[in-house]
Amino acid sequence: MSQGMLPVRRIRVWYRPMRARDSGENHRVSTPLELLFDLCFVVAVGAASADLHHELAEGHVGHGILSYAMVFFAIWWGWLNFSWFASAFDTDDVPYRLATLVQIAGGLTVAAGVDRAFTGDFRVVMVGYVLMRLAMVTQWLRAAKSDPENRRTALWYAGGITVVQVLWVADALIGFPQTTAVILFAVLVLCELAVPSLAESRGGTSWHPHHIAERYGLFTLIVLGEVVLSATTAVKEGVSEGEHVGTLIGLAAAGLVLVFSMWWLYFDQPGHLRLVRHPSLLSTSSWGYGHYLIFSSAAAVGTGLELAVDYDTHHTELSGLATALVVTVPVAVFLLSVWLLHIGPTNECREIAIGYPVAAVLVLAASFGPAPIHVAAVLVAALVVLTVVASHGRLRTE
Repeated sequence: MSQGMLPVRRIRVWYRPMRARDSGENHRVSTPLELLFDLCFVVAVGAASADLHHELAEGHVGHGILSYAMVFFAIWWGWLNFSWFASAFDTDDVPYRLATLVQIAGGLTVAAGVDRAFTGDFRVVMVGYVLMRLAMVTQWLRAAKSDPENRRTALWYAGGITVVQVLWVADALIGFPQTTAVILFAVLVLCELAVPSLAESRGGTSWHPHHIAERYGLFTLIVLGEVVLSATTAVKEGVSEGEHVGTLIGLAAAGLVLVFSMWWLYFDQPGHLRLVRHPSLLSTSSWGYGHYLIFSSAAAVGTGLELAVDYDTHHTELSGLATALVVTVPVAVFLLSVWLLHIGPTNECREIAIGYPVAAVLVLAASFGPAPIHVAAVLVAALVVLTVVASHGRLRTE
């Protein structure tokens, strides 16, 4: 060894006590394990979008949308619970990594069961979902053991999640008729949503606002990337047939404008500001839960663009209006969700506060006119222009 060269000590990551992290920790960013988690979960998002496309293309609109909403909940809820727990208790040691890898395996199992779920068989999705949730229970029990200050909250989480999983399994084993099963699904979803509120009311966990906002932003990016992939693949297949090339190129351009504009609008306002300014349980819960609409609507835009390609190449049973609505409705939902969660009806810049809902209404109205997807793209791009001019012009005058 050369003079002056000192041996590098390997950081011990076998075990660290799982105690609450500092919510004001500097330079807190997503870890490679969290990024792997996101990438694996987007596989399930892609599978759900693909099956939604298949159902809608065959004209099974109601069944397709309901199945998509149910499957997407399983994906989103597993992702959300991991992200908030990691923000407060990530130790990045061997037990933590192994438990997280089990959760990823559960997410991939959900992805494997998506096709069967769209035919009414949720058993594989249920296995993957329960696997994710029980792995989460082990994390909370570990936090309860290592962190006396947060023990009560952690035990409420562990107990609540366990009880709800028992109910999910009982529901699957009994096998209720479809109508009853849908009602029970909604009830159990409400039970899942209630667990964090009940647990946090016993003592809030120390999640990191900037870290949480980054986690949500990264998942939004990955979902938008899935939209680009789906739409690009569909256009490529349509062009390969050698017909409707000009129409498909125009549709591809409109789709890109939509995705670029959606990205711009979501990230125009720093996500952590809402969490820092309104740290109450109600506000943070509505922000976190409300992203279900942002994630699911963004992913559905990709499905809509695929169906638009199918319509232009005569490969779908949907009418022109129905095809337009499959794109414009998710775009409108995305705009309204971003408006409510990031912008706010009482935003100090009135042009922006009013612009989002007005744009959402106009996008829906475009469904009934000529070239609805192109018009929707122009409208959303115009909202971007309005946002840039209003916000940046405002900053220059203050």
